Amino acid sequence: MTTIPDQPTPASDTPTTIEPPIGPSTVAETDPVTSGVDAVLDAGTYGAIREPRSVHRLPLDGEWHQISRKYVVVQLISTGAFLLLVLAIALAVSLLWHQVWIWIPAGIVLAVTLWTLAILPRQARAYGYQLRGDDLVFRRGILWQRIVAVPYGRMQLVDITHGPLDRGFGIAQLKLVTAAASTAVTIPGLDQAAAETLRDTLIAVAETRRTGL
Repeated sequence: MTTIPDQPTPASDTPTTIEPPIGPSTVAETDPVTSGVDAVLDAGTYGAIREPRSVHRLPLDGEWHQISRKYVVVQLISTGAFLLLVLAIALAVSLLWHQVWIWIPAGIVLAVTLWTLAILPRQARAYGYQLRGDDLVFRRGILWQRIVAVPYGRMQLVDITHGPLDRGFGIAQLKLVTAAASTAVTIPGLDQAAAETLRDTLIAVAETRRTGL
């Protein structure tokens, strides 16, 4: 609220209060989607979203929030454990039962798993989500990009899940369920506080969109 003095000529010096016009800046300050949550959503995340180098890539305009850096650590541990399990099974079968053929499927699995571990940090930096006035936009992928816009009024369920390893590192994944299965979105690797804040914000905004407030 801005206070300015009256024009000259009045008999009194009493100031007049004038309401500022409602513009984009005023809406941004009062919009529950964008006010007061950015600090929580961006705590411990990557600094810049990764995007393809091709000139024909999908546009990434706007302010994007990213996932926690701990997501890569959790995935490295879980994928590394799977890699060791496959290796142990292949060694046991080949040494105890002399089945050398086991190294053919095991080698394929090991090669794919190692490639997954190599590109994991790059993939993690390609995850991002954006809170806009009427919808949430989620994007992932570099070679195969996917960008989904979920209208707030169409959200039916906001679910938070996390396994034992996720809980140990304080991260979770948030799933948005809508009437259309193709627009369902799962955001992985969110910090626990960010996941809870995002859930509460989306629920509050979805309610206002459905009721028309």
